Amino acid sequence: MKPVIRPLRAEDVPALAQIEREIFSIPWSERAFAELLEHSYSLYLVAEWEGLPVGCAGLTVLGNEGDIEKVMVREAFRGRGIAASMLRELMEAGERLGITEFTLEVRAGNLPAIRLYEKFGFVSEGVRPGFYEKPAEDAVIMWRRQ
Repeated sequence: MKPVIRPLRAEDVPALAQIEREIFSIPWSERAFAELLEHSYSLYLVAEWEGLPVGCAGLTVLGNEGDIEKVMVREAFRGRGIAASMLRELMEAGERLGITEFTLEVRAGNLPAIRLYEKFGFVSEGVRPGFYEKPAEDAVIMWRRQ
């Protein structure tokens, strides 16, 4: 079975905020997710499994750059290629909008995520020391440039 990847909708907000609380030590609020729907420069996709949101991926459009802010999958659904499916569709949608370069930050210790981004052509171009809290950790700055 494959996930359905589709644009973020208002009815997804409570489920995504719940997933945030399960995964992240400093989660986004429902209001933060709802605000994404109000910004023309935000592009967010939701992964749906058997009709339920199980993750999302999104970016902010900054001219020809896409700042990937979020790639998350509910823990029980990891290992099924959902993050890769969302990232692929997100980047294809971004390219259709004229994005030629993508960037993101990832926890230095999140090796599965780093490996995924490397498969999509991202390379490390620096580190933001102490970027993350709870727990404190450096961020690896990654770019995919054409």
